[in-house]
Amino acid sequence: MSSTAPFLSVQDLRVHFPTDDGLVKSVDGLSFDLDAGEILGIVGESGSGKSVTSQAIMGLHKGSRARVSGTIHLGGEELVAMSEERIRRLRGSQMAMIFQDPLSALHPFYTVGAQISEAYLVHHRVSRKAARARSIEMLERVGIPNPATRYDDYPHQFSGGMRQRAMIAMALVGEPRLLIADEPTTALDVTVQAQILELIKELRAEFNAAVILITHDLGVVAETCDKVVVMYGGQCVEAGTVDQIFYQPQMPYTWGLLGSMPRMDRAREARLQPIHGQPPSLINVPSGCVFHPRCAYRDQVPGDRCTTEHPELEPSNEADHLARCHLTLPQRERIVLSGFDASTGTEGAAS
Repeated sequence: MSSTAPFLSVQDLRVHFPTDDGLVKSVDGLSFDLDAGEILGIVGESGSGKSVTSQAIMGLHKGSRARVSGTIHLGGEELVAMSEERIRRLRGSQMAMIFQDPLSALHPFYTVGAQISEAYLVHHRVSRKAARARSIEMLERVGIPNPATRYDDYPHQFSGGMRQRAMIAMALVGEPRLLIADEPTTALDVTVQAQILELIKELRAEFNAAVILITHDLGVVAETCDKVVVMYGGQCVEAGTVDQIFYQPQMPYTWGLLGSMPRMDRAREARLQPIHGQPPSLINVPSGCVFHPRCAYRDQVPGDRCTTEHPELEPSNEADHLARCHLTLPQRERIVLSGFDASTGTEGAAS
């Protein structure tokens, strides 16, 4: 981490939605920092709060019933209390988002090129001819063949991978300093996935942009990211560098994610281990540790701390490696070294 203030700083972010059934705590006390040029992976099961977090950063909850609190500083500006008009001006110029489904994110009645040009014209006082030239340049930059011709095609005339590339071109046409990619490789074949991820890394290096990559695919995280935030039940349960998360994981939920990930670089003698049970209701979040109903290691914690006491997110074996767990550090180290093989994700007798 640099000695200067991080480019993006999210502190104690909470996004709650009032409903007839109760208060949905989609994000509950999330904090992380991200420097320019870094890629942060946010991982977790569906419903853990990943996409809601990204929408809060983009200010997409403004004007809705969502109750957003905490602070989000982007390049020194605070976004949570910012007016809707001001944050709208920042979208596209300072921050941009690649949505999960480009077919639904792109308007079917307008050509792909016209939509990219419109995104550029919103933030730049240039002619439509200049916007067209810039859009064609970006289509070429993201690997669209014959960009001058494909500029006039409609979204349905693009393949899935090409639509995703067009979405990336639209997001980057204004050269934003923060790029959020929400499941950018979903439903794409593995070859196109690799191309899209390589493209994001290249563009990160070219523009020195900070990137948030939201995914449930740990293989994508290992290949692409510098840092990782593991979310569960709307909370961060572990955070650290990629090497820390993959080789010295400190939280049972992370062990479970690793245990359910197939490995192609070595022979596996045991079956993949799923995490038993279901993610928690965000209306009735479990007391104590949010993961305790599914945790195979809660019996190793004395008393009823797992069910009654909410664990703090604290440093583990390294100061920048944080975990939320009542197991002591020696217990976790013993489990990782002897009962849990962090390199393969297999658990010991406690599983």
